[in-house]
Amino acid sequence: MRLLIDSHAFLWWSEASAALGATARTAIANPTSEILVSVAGLWELTIKQSLGRLSLPDDLEVMMANQGFSVLPITFVHLRQLGTLPRRNHRDPFDRMMIAQALAEGIPIATGDPIFAAYGVQIIW
Repeated sequence: MRLLIDSHAFLWWSEASAALGATARTAIANPTSEILVSVAGLWELTIKQSLGRLSLPDDLEVMMANQGFSVLPITFVHLRQLGTLPRRNHRDPFDRMMIAQALAEGIPIATGDPIFAAYGVQIIW
């Protein structure tokens, strides 16, 4: 299974936090799963860290490598999908990009944010 995980799921998995949903934890732990983290989510985490709102144990590249996760870059297909999303549901630009990526790639996203479902993306939590 290909699975996109949002920034919170990435952090909670990395910290072995109980805040991560059980279904998401099982999917991420499955050795046959391809786990993707959006560059948009990594961008968001970098901004929060630079503002002092987040402290990370390692740099994001090290965290990604330690987990065996892959970066999902932003492509023109994702940008076109982003342009079709209604603005009424969610205004966070990082979350909107992750939603667009999940829809464009036809893959589920691991997120605890219930607003994502309003866009028709499959949620694993």
